[in-house]
Amino acid sequence: MLEMRQVSKVYRTAMVETHALRSLDLHVREGEFVAVTGPSGSGKTTFLNIAGLLETFDSGDYLLDGENVRGLSDDARSRLRNRKIGFIFQGFNLIPDLNLFDNVDVPLRYRGLPAAERRQRIEKLLDTMVQNTPVAMLLWADGGDGVARVVYANLAARKLLNDGRKLEGQRMDAVLEGLPAELREAVARGGDSLFGVSPEGAEDEDAEEEVYHLSRRRFTLNGRHHELLLLRLLTPELRRQEVHTWKKVIRVISHELNNSLAPIASLAHSGAELVRRGRHERLAEVFSTIEDRARHLEGFIRGYARFAKLPQPQPQLQAVDWEDFLARLQRQIGFELDGMAADLRARVDPAQMEQALLNLLKNAHEAGEEAGNTQVQVRLRRLPGWTRLEVLDRGPGMNEAVLQNALLPFYSTKRNGTGLGLALTREIVEAHGGRLSLQNRADGGLCVAVMLPEQ
Repeated sequence: MLEMRQVSKVYRTAMVETHALRSLDLHVREGEFVAVTGPSGSGKTTFLNIAGLLETFDSGDYLLDGENVRGLSDDARSRLRNRKIGFIFQGFNLIPDLNLFDNVDVPLRYRGLPAAERRQRIEKLLDTMVQNTPVAMLLWADGGDGVARVVYANLAARKLLNDGRKLEGQRMDAVLEGLPAELREAVARGGDSLFGVSPEGAEDEDAEEEVYHLSRRRFTLNGRHHELLLLRLLTPELRRQEVHTWKKVIRVISHELNNSLAPIASLAHSGAELVRRGRHERLAEVFSTIEDRARHLEGFIRGYARFAKLPQPQPQLQAVDWEDFLARLQRQIGFELDGMAADLRARVDPAQMEQALLNLLKNAHEAGEEAGNTQVQVRLRRLPGWTRLEVLDRGPGMNEAVLQNALLPFYSTKRNGTGLGLALTREIVEAHGGRLSLQNRADGGLCVAVMLPEQ
């Protein structure tokens, strides 16, 4: 399939020669999977360029599917590459001005295939991709009798909604009737939504529900109104994220426990040595330090216990004028308002949102004091479907490790910090259907962004 014999490649300049490949021998048979590994500068890219017929070589032989490519012209290599070689990129590398069908069509046009054969190949390829995607896809449209029937269902949709049997031609009301109530309600709502489905026949209230993402869209095709339903099971991914989060939390707990237990163990050993030497006058100092570390550890564990018992925030939504709301906030803690807030309104829980923003502003002031610049700004602007509120400071910012862990409960870089402020703030924001994110500013400082959906 692919054979290289004594292939060498040398890059030459007026001053130096660089041997990228030196007498390389390689034989890859049909059906084999080969990974090329090595440190930077070892010749991986040169090898791939030669194997992909993008670059020539200086000596040796290269047989691709039995044909020796040495000495082929650029046009001959291009024709052979078009027929025999495919490249898979980390990015999609699609032509932005072309749709998906035409992007696939481009290399087939270069191959000189007739239009009918190209269409047949592309449709077969796209159908294979759609059929085997893990996302359940269901397309339906009204028939001549005005009854909505399934036009298309991929394998995932058949498995999820009809025990693997075909769905095409069935009435949509009959299909929906056999689905769990949670799924029927999500389909009726339309748009994009997350919902959970309890296991069928589960009597245990703690039985884990399956979490799905649903997307429903309407469009017109050939003069007929269609609806497309995309349904994806998110439970495995959420479990992976949960395990990842637990690992991060355990690292924080281990760090705190070790910070207290290591000095306690060391002091206990020192105390034993003092007793052995009869120097009892210093034992009071040892016991005092042990008591101090033990109380710190007790407070840390008590704090975790309290956090675990905190109820999920239940916002009592009210119409809020952002201009008035932020003016009241300014009377409690100083900041500059950047941007017009007069025409922006929202439905939030005023008390909870005030608590969240006060915590962010307090953090911003403390960060600024550390860097000697206490300028704090609040920026408010409207995005499509969202209101974005930013709290900006001129502090030292956060390194990558702190950014990744800052929203974890009890993670804190402050000497006397509890590590609860940002975690609780995120809970409040997410209870409002929003998102909280942190990023360093290009010109110094930190930006904490609160994204709230338009109600």
